Amino acid sequence: MGKIISVVNQKGGVGKTTTAVNLTAGLGKAGKRVLLVDIDPQGNSTSGLGINKRGLKLSSYDVLINGASIADTAVQTAFEKVSVVPANMDLAGAEIEMIEVPHRETVLKTALSLVRESYDYILLDCPPSLGLITLNALTASDTVLVPIQCEYYALEGLSQLMSTIRLVKQRYNPQLELDGVLLTMYDGRLNLTQQVVSEVKRFFPKKVYSTVIPRTVRLSEAPSYGQPIQYFDRSNKGAMAYDSLAAEIINKQG
Repeated sequence: MGKIISVVNQKGGVGKTTTAVNLTAGLGKAGKRVLLVDIDPQGNSTSGLGINKRGLKLSSYDVLINGASIADTAVQTAFEKVSVVPANMDLAGAEIEMIEVPHRETVLKTALSLVRESYDYILLDCPPSLGLITLNALTASDTVLVPIQCEYYALEGLSQLMSTIRLVKQRYNPQLELDGVLLTMYDGRLNLTQQVVSEVKRFFPKKVYSTVIPRTVRLSEAPSYGQPIQYFDRSNKGAMAYDSLAAEIINKQG
């Protein structure tokens, strides 16, 4: 049965989608069958995997609002063992529409339960907010991966995120756990980076991945070519880092 991991941080610009796309590719390269579910209205994971957002027949919006199945919505990508449930701007108004939907917190969980056997990992790229779509993701997930950038305001808003995770655990999903915290945009030459790393480790004892994601230009260029970094520039240190993160997650699962 596939492990479901939400990639969440309500703060934008922390490397959330970069992590969702490149970790998905890394898991696929390691021989795992992976589904990335894009539930961010910006649809950046969709375009980052080379899928044209404008030509979609079905999207994650149809799963959440119209009862479409994941099996009918998922698109095979050009990358090894990777499929995606794509997103586009239709999703932007979905939270308002979902208010009328019965059992609205568990729509995604119900949809994913029908395809869990078909994948080793299912990653959910969440919107940068703690609304109803993110609540659906957390209710459906086994674990949460939180990317945190190595910058001054790194821990800002994280207590709110952890409160939301605790609330979901109490009310909707008792099995939900923090998979780990991923340090992104790492530059070991900066004193500030070292300060942030020690602060994050103090805030999340034993929950910080040993892999850190470096700041590299190629990592930020890859999405505009519709490719994960491992396919865009496999010798890049960002590609090696995401492959290392994939290995860490696989090994952790045992």
